[in-house]
Order: sequence, then C-alpha cells, then structure tokens
Amino acid sequence: MSFLRKHVTVVAGVLAYVVLYAVAAMRYDGFFSLPVFINFLSNNAVLGIVAVGMTFVILSGGIDLSVGAVMSFSSVLIGVLIMDHHWHVFAAIAVTLACATLLGALQGAIIHTTGIKPFIVTLAGMFFVRGLAFIIHLESIAIVDARHTALATLRLGRLPLTAVLFLAFVAIGWYVAVLTPFGRNVYALGGSEEAALLMGLPVKRTKIAVYALSGFCASFAGAALTFFLSSGSHLEGVGMELDAIATVVIGGTLLVGGVGSVFGTLIGVLMLGLILTSITTYEGMLSSGLTRVAIGALLLGFVLLQKLLTRRMVGVARAT
Repeated sequence: MSFLRKHVTVVAGVLAYVVLYAVAAMRYDGFFSLPVFINFLSNNAVLGIVAVGMTFVILSGGIDLSVGAVMSFSSVLIGVLIMDHHWHVFAAIAVTLACATLLGALQGAIIHTTGIKPFIVTLAGMFFVRGLAFIIHLESIAIVDARHTALATLRLGRLPLTAVLFLAFVAIGWYVAVLTPFGRNVYALGGSEEAALLMGLPVKRTKIAVYALSGFCASFAGAALTFFLSSGSHLEGVGMELDAIATVVIGGTLLVGGVGSVFGTLIGVLMLGLILTSITTYEGMLSSGLTRVAIGALLLGFVLLQKLLTRRMVGVARAT
C-alpha cells in the first residue's frame, strides 16, 4: 500500500497507457506488433533523452526551457566540427557535451546564487543558445562522414542506435534517481528546499548538478538527432522543451517537484509515440493540429488527475 501511495501518479500513467494501447490494438490491424513498438522508441528517442534530463529538473522543483535550443545547437555544432573542421565524430560529440554541460551548470549556479526563478534564467539561456547556433552556421548542415554513418546505421538486434541510447539513458537515470545519494538529494530538494537545507544536504551542489545533467542530456539528444537525420538542424528543437515537460508530467512527475520517476517518463514518451503513430500513420492525418489537441487534452487530464490523487493522499495521511 505504501508503494502504491508513493508511486500513484506513475501507476496511473501506466494504466492509462495500457488502456490506450489496447484500444489502438483493437482498432488498427498490426498495431500490436514488435516493429510498431520499436518505432515508438526510435522515433521518439531524441525527445526521450531530453525528457530524462528534464525529469531530474522537475523533480528538484525547477524547470529548464533551454533544452530544445541546446539540442539544436549541439546537433549543429557536431555537424560543423565534423564537416567544416574534419573532427572525429567522438571528439566532436565530446566537446559538444562538455559545452552544454557547462552551460547547464552555469544556469544552475545563477539560479541558486541570485534567486531568480528558473523559468527566467533558462528562458534567457534558450535565446542565447539558439542565437549561438545561428552564429556558428546559418542553415542546417548535412553530415556526410563514413564514421558517423557507420554509427547511425548501427543496430543492437532489431533496435536502432537511437532506441538503444534512449533505453540506456532511462536505465541509468532510474539508477541515479533511486539508488544514489544524488538522486535522494534531488527528491529532497523538490520536496522542500528549506527542509533540505536544515537537514544539511548540499542544496547548491545538487541544484547546479541537476541543470548540468539536463544540459548533458539535451546535448546527447542533439548527437542522437544527427544519427537520426544525418544532419544538424536549427528547427528540430523548436518547442522541444514544452514536449519534454508534457512527457514528464504525463509520466506522473509532479510539476511542484519531489514526486515522480524516470520510469514514468519512459511511459510518457511511449504514450506520446502512441498518439502520434495512431493519428498520423493509421488515421492518415498528416496535420500536427489534431496531435497537439490530443496531447494537450491528455496533459490537462493528467494534471487534474495528479491534483485529485495528491489531495486524496493528503486526506488519508491526515486521517491516519
């Protein structure tokens, strides 16, 4: 019972996904098959990697609006380093990850030191990084490199590289959140920053590390994007931050922080893929309007459900 109370929002997300998947499987021929499920993972892997980092930020009680811009910037920078400067693909990715992680840490330091809301600081970071991407290259850049192509076409069994990377991030993120002192500090910070300070937890270090981790995940998603598209693109990250937030919330993480899980984020990504695939592939509607309406309705429904469940949990706790 205590486990159910602690993870009630995630359980609600899992049940909703199972119901929606069952309805889609009954409605569409061939929907309940391994290739379709693999497509859910590979087509949404970039968003999923971004969402893993966003999960830690929201668990800590913050928000990061710069992730979409960081993802686009990273993909463009990798393309420029490989195509214009002839860097090895691993060196280009490593430098890009270091830059994005440093930027995330800087945002976290500013948020903690100045007391400015994360919304404002990361919004400024979004504009800064997006502008920087256009400065280093005005247009999308195609990546034609044998080593990059070899990585992009790599598969683990039937799973493409992007899907493998996404699942690896989910597994590592779950481990870090649940089984490490850093993860416990993140939950404590999201529960109450004042209480975390009184307990002697490293609030400053944790907050900086959370935003550094978010920058790292967004940058790695940019690298995964280059494998998926064989190019670096300025436009792919537009609105990605909102999709990542929606995915995390649909997966059961509370926007106020302190409650949620990386596993729930995986469910949120799969649910988003379920909606997109159902509408665009099986219904044949190529317009993104209906998908946005569906995602918005689902997001609102989950926020209301979270509010209801948390109120009931508080009522039960007071009664006992």
